[in-house]
Amino acid sequence: MATTTPSRGRRRAPSRMTRAAGKAAALQKPRVILALLLLLALTSVMLLDGYLRAEVGGDERVRSNASSSKVPDKVLDGGPILSFRGGEAQSQSVPEKTIALTFDDGPNPTWTPQILKILEANDVPGTFFVVGSMVSRYPSIVKDLVNQGNEIGIHTFTHVDLSYQSDDRIAREMDQTQLALAGAAGITTTLFRAPYSSEADAIDNYSWPVYKKLGEEGYTSVFVDTDSDDWKRPGVSKIIKWATPSKNKGASVLFHDAGGERSQTVKALGTYIKKMKAKGYTFTTISGAIREGNGQDTQSGQNAQAGQNAQDGQSGQQPGSEQSEQAGGQAPGAQQGQQPGQNGQLGQSGEAGGVNSLQAAHRTATGTTLYEGKALVAAVAVAEWTVPGLATGLAVVGVAVMGRFGMMLILARRHYRQRNKRRFSWGPTVTQPVSVIVPAYNEKECIANTLESLAKSTHPIEIIVVDDGSTDDTSQIARDAARSFGMTNVRVIRQENAGKPAALNNGVRSASYDIVVMMDGDTVFEPDAVHQLVQPFADPEVGAVAGNAKVGNRNTIIGAWQHIEYVMGFNLDRRMYDLLRCMPTIPGAIGAFRRDAVLEVGGMSEDTLAEDTDITIAMHRGGWRVVYQEHARAWTEAPASLKQLWSQRYRWSYGTMQALWKHRKSLTDKGPSGRFGRVGMPLVVIFQIVTPVFAPLIDVFTAYSMIFIDFQAALLAWLAVLCVQLVCAAYAFRLDREKYRYLLMMPLQQLAYRQMMYLVLIHSCVTALTGGRLRWQKLKRTGEVGTPAGVS
Repeated sequence: MATTTPSRGRRRAPSRMTRAAGKAAALQKPRVILALLLLLALTSVMLLDGYLRAEVGGDERVRSNASSSKVPDKVLDGGPILSFRGGEAQSQSVPEKTIALTFDDGPNPTWTPQILKILEANDVPGTFFVVGSMVSRYPSIVKDLVNQGNEIGIHTFTHVDLSYQSDDRIAREMDQTQLALAGAAGITTTLFRAPYSSEADAIDNYSWPVYKKLGEEGYTSVFVDTDSDDWKRPGVSKIIKWATPSKNKGASVLFHDAGGERSQTVKALGTYIKKMKAKGYTFTTISGAIREGNGQDTQSGQNAQAGQNAQDGQSGQQPGSEQSEQAGGQAPGAQQGQQPGQNGQLGQSGEAGGVNSLQAAHRTATGTTLYEGKALVAAVAVAEWTVPGLATGLAVVGVAVMGRFGMMLILARRHYRQRNKRRFSWGPTVTQPVSVIVPAYNEKECIANTLESLAKSTHPIEIIVVDDGSTDDTSQIARDAARSFGMTNVRVIRQENAGKPAALNNGVRSASYDIVVMMDGDTVFEPDAVHQLVQPFADPEVGAVAGNAKVGNRNTIIGAWQHIEYVMGFNLDRRMYDLLRCMPTIPGAIGAFRRDAVLEVGGMSEDTLAEDTDITIAMHRGGWRVVYQEHARAWTEAPASLKQLWSQRYRWSYGTMQALWKHRKSLTDKGPSGRFGRVGMPLVVIFQIVTPVFAPLIDVFTAYSMIFIDFQAALLAWLAVLCVQLVCAAYAFRLDREKYRYLLMMPLQQLAYRQMMYLVLIHSCVTALTGGRLRWQKLKRTGEVGTPAGVS
């Protein structure tokens, strides 16, 4: 679990006008919306990338052995080219001694360019039936393919068996591929080959309606009559043999330029072309084969038809217009009677719609189709870069997090053993009195419990309660509690509302002793907490000490979640930071300072919302050592609702960012004062900001994998990470002698609570990047955390 160190004290709210508060709240809403929009954008990019890779919406079913009783015999016995001009099925074969080279499943960045070089070197065109998702991923290859004079056909967008799909899915498969072609090469096409299709006699009762529907929309379906079976990788000689037509027949020959390892195809292709040319074969595209076939069939009737046209007064119609229509079929979606070659006539300039005559199936993409296609290609490019980049980044983050867990366990164990040796000592026992400063703002529910716990202190103390302009009876309750507990060492100071830092500074200035202990007005100390907390000051290098804050109201789900976070945050993180001498935060709930050191660094600053982190870093930069004292325990009331928890952690996260930015120059500090900048700053940035920001992506990827890829593998991976976190948490509980039963809440914490903490951090980052500001606020308290002895 990527934890943020739960170390903050409560925030005080200066009096503000209701209108100003409402305005501040209104300013936060756009940032929340922006954070959610970023998450939605990421999810959309992932789904798009998954769709391109057939992980989302993929369908691997392939129909076989179905009846063909509803398919006309003339289609089953006909040639490999099927069109539906006038609504009637018409089959056509490739003319004799002619080969139409066709390639399926591309484009592929490895194999397609190699095949294009071979075709160009041999001055041979090919017809490539492309997969739309591959087109959108490799648009430059498709553009090169078209510019070289090859022809394009559709092989669906995700390579699904269309006989299983609904009419809407079929339409999407075709339309999306057309858009991909428009965006990649500025064209659309009328040629189609169904995935998993073979010869025309394999059409069955399920696929026949698909071909009819697409034919009525203007598509020409292309089958195979000679299959190289190169996908089986049988060897170069067999590929050439199987691709060779028998008895000088014409053939629509199938190769593949993608879908697997195609080195044998590449090796065979050049030899095959030379062999066929030596036998007297010519090579053409599918459209070229259609034109040649139509030319042979209609040669004898063309003169008569031309004469009839003249007689009917239709001398403006070109004799080749019928051939042009037959070559490409009606453009998909074209209006009835519209000629596919409307932008140019075949036989005049050798162009059809602005493309080479061998590419008569192509149509120039214009208008909305062109712009939507370019948008699709651009979106795919974003997904192609974003998702793999994030996957790589998350792998790095995962390794870093696992490394951090390992480092925490090792250093926490070393810290525990070092500090709990019988012979360990900070120096001579510290017995001199200390000042305990309690800043209070509207603490009527808690202040009496706080003073009662301090009355039982085993160390001599003076108590300074600084009432920061409370609007309730906090001051009077504090005085009454002091009298009822027989405490003569309590001073209550009232000031106008100015915020927690000002209250703490007032207390420091009023303190009578050299060591000051700071706590919150809702916190209760164990009897020996102050004594334990001040012992490290026996070492003259120590300037500040962090105590061990615990959640007192842990008997609710939210409380139990925070309890786990606090124990892990203190007993692993703080031990590690202590040994590395780069403690980032003295908790506001329980911390101690040398009074002179606090004054030396300028006191508690109001520059940030994390005055505890701010003063801690300032102490480091002042050359002081900051340590963790695990035996100094205090019990604090954690937020009891999700709304209050969000509000508290939002300020913590944002305040931490403010403090890090304020002290960014610590990166260049020299000597001991620069240790935090060299070690602590990078650790805090990486593991309390960067890693948690990316951590939700891990969960998104996990959920995506469970839904679309491999549920079992993704679940096992998630459980493995959970086990690592449980081990770390259990060890932290062992060091702190906590009851293990709370760990039963940890799986639910990972599913709900952790996600909320990540969203809080993202919200804070958005606020920081947009220059937002937050105000001090007061959390609602119940006073349910009584004396330490009453905590279960």
